[in-house]
Amino acid sequence: MSYEIIIKNGKIIDGAGNPWYRADIGIKNGFITKIRSDMSEDADKVIDASNMVVCPGFIDAHSHTDYSLVLGHQFTRVSSFIRQGITSCVIGMCGDGLAPIPKERKEEAVEQIMKMTGLNMTIDLPWSSYEEYLKQLEKNQCAINLVPVVGYDNIRIAGGARFENREPSDEELNKMKGYLREAMEAGAFGMSTGLIYAPQIYAKTEELIELAKVLGEYNALYFSHIRGEGKTVIEAIKEVIEIVKKSGCAGGQVAHHKIAGKIYWGRSIDTLRLIEEANEDGINITCDQYPYNRGMCNLSATLPPWTREGTVEEMKNRLRDPEVRERIKNEIMEDEIDKWENIVHDDGFERIYIVSAPAERWQDIIGKNILEITKIKGFKDDWETYFELLIDDPQVTSEGQGWEDIRRIMTSRYQMIGTDGAGIPYLPSLGVYHPRFYGTYPRILGKFVREEKLLTLEDAIRRMTSFPAQRLGLRDRGLLRENTWADIVVFNPETVIDKATFENPHQFSEGILHVIVNGTIVVENNTQNRKRPGKILRRPT
Repeated sequence: MSYEIIIKNGKIIDGAGNPWYRADIGIKNGFITKIRSDMSEDADKVIDASNMVVCPGFIDAHSHTDYSLVLGHQFTRVSSFIRQGITSCVIGMCGDGLAPIPKERKEEAVEQIMKMTGLNMTIDLPWSSYEEYLKQLEKNQCAINLVPVVGYDNIRIAGGARFENREPSDEELNKMKGYLREAMEAGAFGMSTGLIYAPQIYAKTEELIELAKVLGEYNALYFSHIRGEGKTVIEAIKEVIEIVKKSGCAGGQVAHHKIAGKIYWGRSIDTLRLIEEANEDGINITCDQYPYNRGMCNLSATLPPWTREGTVEEMKNRLRDPEVRERIKNEIMEDEIDKWENIVHDDGFERIYIVSAPAERWQDIIGKNILEITKIKGFKDDWETYFELLIDDPQVTSEGQGWEDIRRIMTSRYQMIGTDGAGIPYLPSLGVYHPRFYGTYPRILGKFVREEKLLTLEDAIRRMTSFPAQRLGLRDRGLLRENTWADIVVFNPETVIDKATFENPHQFSEGILHVIVNGTIVVENNTQNRKRPGKILRRPT
């Protein structure tokens, strides 16, 4: 038998957490068809993996790559992802996605997308239903596999209370359930929420339970950027558990689990205990995490919820009112009133950095924190800077996490890896994005495995491969086994490391030599070609 590709002499780490062994891998028709020692068969391509680790392709449990895929054909190369070994990524996270979009609400949807990307670009959304959306993704082609999840935000805008701070009527709730069922029938793996963002912040727990009952009908998952990651993180974890328990859905995934705000550091002891106890009680709860101490969001997410009601323009009009500004300032600084993710209060202006802004007037301060911007722009104080920035609502990173919590969560048995970033082409002009776009997985392998020895190499790879595959129900990916899809990474365990920084994030990692997606080589000798063999994966039935 001849093969299209044979990978020879590698140290196989199969993704299950087992110790490595030496073997060759034969690939044909997109699949791993043979794993044996000293294969002598012919192959169109032989990759010599001597002194290298060969493992399953990394599965990103939490990404926002869907936003970049509508920005042009070059974006479907997802270079920042494939070059760090990611061969599949979950999309539609934090409640925000690209479908369903009823024709009469397309303008609102585009406005929301522009807000989330922070880019001032013309985009085309030639679909309405979730099925049409997935078919368009298949037509566009991508370098890696995409695992779709429908966002609650889309469901709410399509059939519910939209941007109003109220509960849906019975008729609206039924419409929302209808849109959710359509997405499930199309192959979505579940529904996500982003409960710090408007209008999702207005959703009551009971409404989410009712929607999650639809997930239960399909044995699907509930993914959640929880309602608070600092002061209210304990209550927020309990809410996820309650939603999963009362809805009967397949399980809950806590998005990018963290403890945000220095005064709350240490609470991961309690959140991880809650997750452990839930699993002991038969409620399936897991989490994903990125290995950095800064988060990323729109600056408007720092505002009190009432200021974010209605359209983007209505919010901006409020922010121009001096009396409203004074009220916002008082509420942000008042300890007893912050029932939202109060990043300004918890982290301070000196830890909030601008990473992308569509308005021309801010291009000279990209990468600076608000204190620095006040001096550069000559505003009277940091509050004036803050409110002037909010008119254009840039994307920001906030330095609010402690390394002790990060390491504690990373070693939890319920943790898997996710970037919370997006696969993008190498375009430094896009802005000073979070380095997780380029470096998440090599950072785990280099810093936390090789240098700190916080995780074993086998365990780290399990968290990147078979664990998310198991969570998603992908039975033919995430493991190096015969008759599974050939999603494979070949890397040097002695040199693999991230290079991207917060100051200069557009840097590819080192040590990721070869990446194969569905049996096709996409990265060879650390260089990406133009092939796009990725598939749209649909929920197993």
